[in-house]
Amino acid sequence: MPVRKLSREAFLTLLIAALVLAGCNVGATPAPTIDVNAINTAAVATAMGQLSAQLTETALAAPSPTPLPTDTPASIPSVALPTLGNTSPTVNAGALPTLSFNTTPLGSTPIAGFTQLASPAAPAATAVLGDACNNNVFEGDVTIPDGSIVKPGEDFVKQWAIRNTGNCTWDEGYSLKIINSTPDCQAMDAVNFTFKKSEDFVSPGESINIGVNLTAPLKPATYQCSWKMQNDQGFWFGTPLTVVFEVRK
Repeated sequence: MPVRKLSREAFLTLLIAALVLAGCNVGATPAPTIDVNAINTAAVATAMGQLSAQLTETALAAPSPTPLPTDTPASIPSVALPTLGNTSPTVNAGALPTLSFNTTPLGSTPIAGFTQLASPAAPAATAVLGDACNNNVFEGDVTIPDGSIVKPGEDFVKQWAIRNTGNCTWDEGYSLKIINSTPDCQAMDAVNFTFKKSEDFVSPGESINIGVNLTAPLKPATYQCSWKMQNDQGFWFGTPLTVVFEVRK
């Protein structure tokens, strides 16, 4: 029947086609086996490459660092110090001040703006004891040594041993006078001694015990008074002669 014939022809056609297709696939490369590890490795390598490229692009795009400013030393102005005479110290920038001085005394050139003070006066010369004509030296206490104790109201004579060391005689007009009429001297009724008699005159180089009459004050205390020689022209000379005693009951 026509139907059976068509079916047989169709079958033959399909069979031939199958054989042709099978012949075409002979010797073909089989489908590759999927390797999961290789895929992971490739993915990691790809990601690293992309990251490296991104970092490179970022570094290229970043601005170059600006160098810090260099410290430049400030210039110190020169300062002129006040001039002292010919002295002209100057302070230079970056260097220690150099001072140059001359030997001119400061007092010779006044400083501008300052009032020059007067030079201090030289100390007064120590008063001399006497001269070649009139002089003496104290040789010791004869009575009532310094520090002696006397009773209130007691009368006594204070004597000193002195020597005439000048070349003039102590004669009429010479005297031993109080040099400090203090309340102490007044309290002891202190008096002077005057050379009037020839037997009292003292030749050059001669020693004498000279004294004054005194009365001890009534008030217990320590008292002091001094005397000094004076010539007939009122010139004081020689060593001061002093009495120091204590009034005690």
